[in-house]
Amino acid sequence: MEKYNKSDPKSIEKYAKKLVGKTFNDVINEDDAVASEVYESDGFLSEYESTANASKKGNKGRLGQVVEEHYFHYHINSDQNPDFKEAGVELKVTCYKKNKNGDLSAKERVVITMIDYYSVINETFYDSHVWDKCKLMLLIYYLYDKAVKDRYNYRIGYVSLFTPPKEDLPTIESDFNKIVQKVRNGKAHELSEGDTDYLGAVTKGANANSVRFQPFSDIPAKQRAFAFKEKYMTHVLNHYIIPNKDMGEYILDENENKALEEAVIEKVDKYSGMTEKEICEAFDIDYEKKPKQLEAILAYRILGIKGNKAEEFEKANIIVKTIRIGKNDKIKESMSFPTFKFKELVNEEWETSDFFNYLSETRFLFVVYKYNKNDELVMKGCQFWNIPYDDLQEVKKVWIRTKQVLIDGLEVKVINNKRYNNFPGSSENPVCHVRPHAQNAQDTYELPDGRMYPKQCFWLNNTYVLSQIQDRLK
Repeated sequence: MEKYNKSDPKSIEKYAKKLVGKTFNDVINEDDAVASEVYESDGFLSEYESTANASKKGNKGRLGQVVEEHYFHYHINSDQNPDFKEAGVELKVTCYKKNKNGDLSAKERVVITMIDYYSVINETFYDSHVWDKCKLMLLIYYLYDKAVKDRYNYRIGYVSLFTPPKEDLPTIESDFNKIVQKVRNGKAHELSEGDTDYLGAVTKGANANSVRFQPFSDIPAKQRAFAFKEKYMTHVLNHYIIPNKDMGEYILDENENKALEEAVIEKVDKYSGMTEKEICEAFDIDYEKKPKQLEAILAYRILGIKGNKAEEFEKANIIVKTIRIGKNDKIKESMSFPTFKFKELVNEEWETSDFFNYLSETRFLFVVYKYNKNDELVMKGCQFWNIPYDDLQEVKKVWIRTKQVLIDGLEVKVINNKRYNNFPGSSENPVCHVRPHAQNAQDTYELPDGRMYPKQCFWLNNTYVLSQIQDRLK
């Protein structure tokens, strides 16, 4: 007797929910001799031991294979259809982690399907292979625990069918179109996760040399796959998979059939031309008391958010940055990023480094103000931004030189009680530089040679940031 109906999504889900609380070793151990008969009768693997051994070689993705072969009793294959093709259900086994504050978050992206640069240019989203794979997924979440040495002892915590909600679809479709348009423009080699909000084009290969040919360009492009981003999957976990979770604040109304970017720009543009004081009055904020990070607070109020967190920004990994342009048409401040630990940076490689991942995966919402002749800040509008491919190569030069400075030993000179170092400065690179980002001289990290030194971070040059602002906002 079949344990589940292969053509019924609910039957598949009901059967899958019995996995909750089990480890992957439990799944293997419970798959007794009956499994061998299933494999043999269905024309799959005929020996239980060979399946168990294959599943425990430890290479990437094998935990999913354990569920496929030892629980659902079908063998993995290269079929382009969803895993349960009769039901149109794609199986995804993914992991989550428990953070120090007790919150749960996804630990990884969910890869949907490889991008074929030659075929995707002829697809629209709703007739695409990626939509066929992601429109109905059976998500099986297991808890990552670094204390557990055998990954087959990770425990399954949640199981649920998932369809991207109606309000996310315009943004996901927009993401798909942005990726495809880059390929059509012969720029598949310039794809970045920061290009999009929920659906990303993630690298998928053994290393940086895993490349493919692309149409419309002779430049090889990295192998990439469509994937739901890690932040998006955190949102899915906390709002659709875990029962009875409180919902946060949203920018988009559930009946608002717009992509996130379009909706945000439209809402902010309504306040273009108003002074900061006038916007404060519109939202009953005491302008004279000047709350900390006032411009960011106003941005959220304009978007209909009472707090300081919008669910769409959380799940798209979008960071709000306020830009102030002076009366002289210049920006005074450079843009800072999180501090880096000296001893950790020297052990990193660029394409797996914290800073590369941060820049390549993050989108920014620039909310732009400009001082008028009366020294009042006037809202000019906003734009979404992520660092262009060529500019990221400039950042790479600064990162590599920073690493070499640390390896060689940071040079420090004190002149007139002021400390100087040989980290790359703003005059050395058109995009990026390194300088302090510490609260005081005692706010330090340890250098590789054992000395303590004030915390530093990478900064985008103020002149570079200005060059990235759209003309309409200047």
